Amino acid sequence: MGDNLRIFVDCDPGIDDALALAYLTARPEAEIAGVGTVFGNHNVDTTTDNALRLLRLYGAPGVPVARGAQRPLVQPPTLAESVHGANGLGDVVLPAADHEPVAETAAELLVRLARSAPGEIDVLAVGPLTNLALALSLEPRLPELVGRVVVMGGAVRAPGNVTPWAEANTSNDPEAAEAVFAAGFDLTLVALDITMKTEVDAAWLDGLKRIEGERASTTSDFLEFYVAWYSKLFGARACAMHDPLAAAVLLDPALVTAHVDVPVRVELQGRHTRGLTIADLRPGADTSADPRPSVRLVTEVDREAFFKRLTDSLR
Repeated sequence: MGDNLRIFVDCDPGIDDALALAYLTARPEAEIAGVGTVFGNHNVDTTTDNALRLLRLYGAPGVPVARGAQRPLVQPPTLAESVHGANGLGDVVLPAADHEPVAETAAELLVRLARSAPGEIDVLAVGPLTNLALALSLEPRLPELVGRVVVMGGAVRAPGNVTPWAEANTSNDPEAAEAVFAAGFDLTLVALDITMKTEVDAAWLDGLKRIEGERASTTSDFLEFYVAWYSKLFGARACAMHDPLAAAVLLDPALVTAHVDVPVRVELQGRHTRGLTIADLRPGADTSADPRPSVRLVTEVDREAFFKRLTDSLR
């Protein structure tokens, strides 16, 4: 990959967020420059505490963690305790962190890092996009100041996971997602279209249990709760790897084997379709006159290579 990557992680830990952090902390070419937390899988106080505890578990306790938005820009928050457990980590209790969050908000930390090193900070956003929207309001030049942005969110061709049409991160703050997709970032969207096809199965989960060490065993414990929820959906012992796939795509763009570059919008007004992620995927459609910047929508990945790297990150 060449030079090391400096990454700002915006997240709402969350079990699959935990695996994304495990992936990044295991890779020598990745430096986590900061972590911003947001409501989503749990309230922001819990996601902030979880981020601090997870960074200690995964060997990166010195990474600055900034508490972010506690609610969406417009609507009331919706949390996902049924998927991630009462504490957001499958009811597994980690040792308390030995660091406190920094005084800055997540949006302020991202803006400061971007201004201090223009073009050197990539962004991985795996929760509602409220912090990124707030950062844009603080620094409208943010798309020029950061490098690549990889977002886990949306459902274009796939069904939603919180409504028939809407994915959780986008649905939790549609206004924020719309602002981010319109801003002109060098943005790759890892949507449910691909993450729901990138699920680990019983063999992978059993293999994880056989790996020695606290890193693997604790992550396996997190996944027990997550798998129990997803098994009802898949009809088998399996779970989708939403956030770690987005982390892998940021670090390893070659994992993406097919994509389309299209403008993406979020429906804000529809009575039955609020939160819908919209992209014009008609064959031969001419989007050249659309003023909206295009984003890179991932449509296929090298699943075998991703699963191998995910396993290696937990050894």
